[in-house]
Amino acid sequence: MRFIASALFAVIVFGGVFTVQAQDVQSEMIKFGRLLRLIDTYYVDTANVNKLTEDAIVNVLSKLDPHSVYISKEEVEKMNEPLVGSFEGIGISFNIFRDTLLVVTTIPGGPSEKVGLMPGDRIMVVDGKPVAGIGLKNSDVMDMLRGDKGTKVDLGIQRKRNSELLDFTIIRDKIPIYSVDASYMLNDETGYIKINRFAATTTEEFLTAMNELKQNSGLKNMVLDLRGNGGGYLKAAIELADQFLPNDKLVVYTEGNNERRKEYKSTGIGEFENGRLVVLIDEGSASASEIVSGAVQDWDRGIVIGRRSFGKGLVQQPFPLTDGSIVRLTTAHYYTPSGRCIQKPYDDGLKAYQQDYLTRFENGELFSADSIHFDEDQVYSTLTNKRVVYGGGGIMPDIFVPLDTSANYVFYNLLVRRNILNTAVLSYLDNNRTKIRKKYNDFSAYNEDFAIADDFVDQMVAEAQSEKIEMTEEGEVFARPLLKKQAKALIARDIFGPGYYYQVVNKDEKIIQKAIEVFGNAAEYQKLLVAK
Repeated sequence: MRFIASALFAVIVFGGVFTVQAQDVQSEMIKFGRLLRLIDTYYVDTANVNKLTEDAIVNVLSKLDPHSVYISKEEVEKMNEPLVGSFEGIGISFNIFRDTLLVVTTIPGGPSEKVGLMPGDRIMVVDGKPVAGIGLKNSDVMDMLRGDKGTKVDLGIQRKRNSELLDFTIIRDKIPIYSVDASYMLNDETGYIKINRFAATTTEEFLTAMNELKQNSGLKNMVLDLRGNGGGYLKAAIELADQFLPNDKLVVYTEGNNERRKEYKSTGIGEFENGRLVVLIDEGSASASEIVSGAVQDWDRGIVIGRRSFGKGLVQQPFPLTDGSIVRLTTAHYYTPSGRCIQKPYDDGLKAYQQDYLTRFENGELFSADSIHFDEDQVYSTLTNKRVVYGGGGIMPDIFVPLDTSANYVFYNLLVRRNILNTAVLSYLDNNRTKIRKKYNDFSAYNEDFAIADDFVDQMVAEAQSEKIEMTEEGEVFARPLLKKQAKALIARDIFGPGYYYQVVNKDEKIIQKAIEVFGNAAEYQKLLVAK
């Protein structure tokens, strides 16, 4: 009887609280509705009630947390494309080169490749309208070339060695957006997979990549690169973590004031449950990336290398509004298996939250492990070996690899940001694409023998001087090998495919070398997983 009485009391009390809250919400809705009617009826000037409503929604959400957002009807479809894994269009990657729309690559199997469009082609006319020399922007190109599946677009193409424009009619179709950027063997025993987002197709892409890597019977180690991966679908993150964890292991759980704890566990049918594993993260790894790396770390399944991740651990649920727009509202927090909350604090307001990277930069956290200060109130233990790990926002790696801060990077970064490097590569490909393809039948031969000449870099330096970009002699000397490496990687991407870019840029990268070093010493690998 005492229990029943207590339960009845709880229902009455909390039921009463919920009723009062509902009445408060109803009262505020009526108040705001009356305000809009007053403005519409009596305001001295013409007022856009729709915009006022949207502005009010945006302002209200900004008071809650950094990730609760309003998405207009027009933005909903574009927002979903990268995660759904496809969009509808003609299937090319492009660049605006000297005010002309240049085809960089055609998507394999896409509508443009099927009709014979080729890298290096210049799109001069779209549906009868000239598009060269008119100051095109990327958004203009999207508007012209994307469209519903089954619709057509007529293109006038200028191609080298053809004096007249070539006419193409292309029927738009679904174009895949890949989330696995690259997969290849770093050495005879070590595979590498880089994932750029967690989309609807990520698990399928990962399994395909793993099957290809497993063709190499020596596969014993795996490097999973999640640097710069800002997250995506929770389901995809759980499925990816499942590839590495044994059966019935907690991957992540969610919990909020109005949402009960919900647990997500592994199934034990993973593709790489027993080999040695390294996960790479950095300050751009967020949300779903932190779920995977946190689960790997908490179960002592592998080594996490890099820098502290972003710290985005809020669960957003989309709620549709009456006009097709959406409110993406935070409903819960993500927690790693050991109980760490992934979300970093946002008590100091939106501006401080958005400037967190700059704060880390200025505090030296990106450059020195000694500048990292752990929150001693947020101490946790891994679940297998009882290693100490810390909460307080983000995933802290087991091995810290600093950001390279050489002042000599300034000149190199300016050449990249001012588009001088990219323009030089496009120009080089424009003149040499056919020659490179004839000379190098496969990537291995290209990677082994192809080298960027000094005069290629000389031309970029001269262009920088003409644009009055400041440089020092040390900066130029420092930038030359980086420019050569980046140019070679960009050319490889154009000739052989997107994934080959990483095979060039990863070759001497410190964080990759650290992963290989860890795998190279089995005793050291195991030691890193043991509690100190």
